[in-house]
Amino acid sequence: MQVIATNIATPTTIIWKNKQETTGIYKTPTTAPIFLGKSDVKNDSVIDRKYHGGEFKACYLFSENEYDYWKSIYPNLDWTYGMFGENITVKNLDESEIFVGDIYKVGEATVQITEPREPCWKLGVKFGSQDVLKQFIERGFSGTYIRVLKEGYVTTGDIFQLIERDENSISVYQFFDLLYNPNKNQEWLNKIIKSSSIPEKKREKLKGFINP
Repeated sequence: MQVIATNIATPTTIIWKNKQETTGIYKTPTTAPIFLGKSDVKNDSVIDRKYHGGEFKACYLFSENEYDYWKSIYPNLDWTYGMFGENITVKNLDESEIFVGDIYKVGEATVQITEPREPCWKLGVKFGSQDVLKQFIERGFSGTYIRVLKEGYVTTGDIFQLIERDENSISVYQFFDLLYNPNKNQEWLNKIIKSSSIPEKKREKLKGFINP
């Protein structure tokens, strides 16, 4: 996996249900390295910290390989990397081959895979249609958030080097399926609720889906 683009945003005001809202989803490529901090990317715009930023969502990765698929559905958008609100656009990121808890070195930083991105209405506003939320869920390739274990700069061209894998974990693709599939795979559930790589609150919520 290789960094294709590093992206940050400035606060942008949008209209949602006749109200002004501010968001940091409008990210665009940078010309300089970005600094991955413990709770966010330095100089990025993180507005709603209830759902973004923090230990388990310090940075968001999305696959460059997915861009052609989405361009075919929304050809009239002004396409640029960062379109999905990702801080890092990654070539050959495949959620079915990346596991929750995986630890990578990238640039100066050391990071850990945490949880998939769950799309919200702001993505719909950016794409000009709330239909994109259902389409995104059905597509299944969500990108992933990461925890920053060692802070540092990351720049275009850097390679993700796998340092450690949790063999008892599940893939990001499987985790995303667990979040939205009403028929939840019990084996996957029993694995993910034991993972310290996701927030305890999320683990407790998932426990409620385990069959007695």
